[in-house]
Amino acid sequence: MHVPFEQRPVVLAIFVLTYVGLAIGRIPGLRLNRTGIALLGAIGMMIFSGSSTEQTASSVNWPTIFLLFGFFVISAQLRLSGFYDRLAAGISRRLGDPSSFLLYLVVVTAGLSAFLNNDIVCYVLTPVVASALVQKGINPIAYLIALAAASNIGGAATLIGHSQNMVIGTLAGLSFLRYLVWSLVPVAVSVAVTFLVAKLAHRAGPPELRTDDTDSEASVTYAFDRYHAGKGVVILGAVLALFFTSIPREVTVLVAAGVHLLSAKFRTDQLLALVDWRILLMFMALFVVSAAFQATGYGEQLVRWMDGVGFDPSRPANLAVLTGGLSVLIGNAPAVMLLVKLVPLVHATNAYVMAVANSFAGNAIVTSSLANIIVVQQARRQGIVISFGAFARLGIPITLATMGVLIGWAAILGP
Repeated sequence: MHVPFEQRPVVLAIFVLTYVGLAIGRIPGLRLNRTGIALLGAIGMMIFSGSSTEQTASSVNWPTIFLLFGFFVISAQLRLSGFYDRLAAGISRRLGDPSSFLLYLVVVTAGLSAFLNNDIVCYVLTPVVASALVQKGINPIAYLIALAAASNIGGAATLIGHSQNMVIGTLAGLSFLRYLVWSLVPVAVSVAVTFLVAKLAHRAGPPELRTDDTDSEASVTYAFDRYHAGKGVVILGAVLALFFTSIPREVTVLVAAGVHLLSAKFRTDQLLALVDWRILLMFMALFVVSAAFQATGYGEQLVRWMDGVGFDPSRPANLAVLTGGLSVLIGNAPAVMLLVKLVPLVHATNAYVMAVANSFAGNAIVTSSLANIIVVQQARRQGIVISFGAFARLGIPITLATMGVLIGWAAILGP
């Protein structure tokens, strides 16, 4: 993609407006969400950068999109089979001792999020956990925030735990096994940090439980089908095993998705209805926006300026801070889509740090990650209000502590 010199200021303006919109989450007077804002930015880039439709389409990293789509289908099959609901019910039955329940909740949530779609994990677990806690007379707010944090942290353990990790893994050509080994220690320590912070916060007195029944509604559940749940787990296991081979990950996942689409039980429209098309569209749009911005040369100038003031973004500690700050400001997925164009991922350690940092920093405030937004929205549908401040009072300490763990781990291992 080549942007004419006279069009570069316009492209820069579209880029800035797109990311400001993503940070705010909406445009006053309009009903756009972040996906709509990203799409408008991509359309603007195609028009004003002088790119053809073929050039615009070529700026999308299709292996990443295929990987995302395939995992959405795999996750949809597991959800339709009742797999997630059975797990959620199993967690809620362990509510004998609140501390043990909290530990079990964060460990199971982190483990599921490492290998399944972490957003779906939050979507399914939140209403069940919230209802079980309220019925026991326990304020659920600290538990639900811990659920969101554990989901973000657990997703950092693998290259498939978060959508943005798939982007980083594909673009940097990372080994699934090497990344898993590198990330396990900071993820495990950070899961423990999440448990301790949430436990201390609950003991100190969680935020006053506010309820709002105006938005309350029953969550959608699916009856457990042992055969199809088992089939889904076996296929997921086969996919993960093949990730340790030289077969392209997106090919493996698409074949698995194809097997699920051949189902005699679930209709194609049922499976596709649970695919998060908003996420797919947002990533495709942000590939276009980021590619047009990169073609202006402004990104390289920005990196040179950071080097000039003594902030080398290729240093792991600096990259962790930069990734974390952008993730809090504009959300962790948009932050990654920007950073992969700004910071060359020539060293595997930089890619590891970016992947883990964007996941950990997603815990800071509600808007830092989609998982947080899902938990807050699902809680509200149960009549439970988690305010922005209540989330930040737990999310910020968890983020600061876990980012410290990451920076320390990167310093110990070195480049």
